[in-house]
Amino acid sequence: MPKSYNIGVEATIDVIGGKWKPVILCHLQNNGLMRTSELKRAIPTITQKMLTQQLRELEKDGIINRIVYNEVPPKVEYELSQYGKSLSNILSALCYWGEFHVEKLYNQGENVSLIRQDHVNIP
Repeated sequence: MPKSYNIGVEATIDVIGGKWKPVILCHLQNNGLMRTSELKRAIPTITQKMLTQQLRELEKDGIINRIVYNEVPPKVEYELSQYGKSLSNILSALCYWGEFHVEKLYNQGENVSLIRQDHVNIP
């Protein structure tokens, strides 16, 4: 059965949707090559199992590259693929909007804070 989408955003969400994939991708966009342990430290609330699963799915979809070094102990790093880099504007826009949203909530008196600001300025 061929896969069909009613609107383009469905195809985007099919690849990068969920709680963790955009977070992983933003870290890779901002930091470049990262080891699994570095990603885990950057996203402390994700479980190791979920991180591994999300990385595998992103690799399968061609969004990230998994680089394995022939060392003992094994060293594995992840980076955005060329195809994954095509998501740059989307990821930056998501970060920017999230920062805007947190500021709005804070100004409304909500107890909210943002540890890092990672957006790239968008025109």
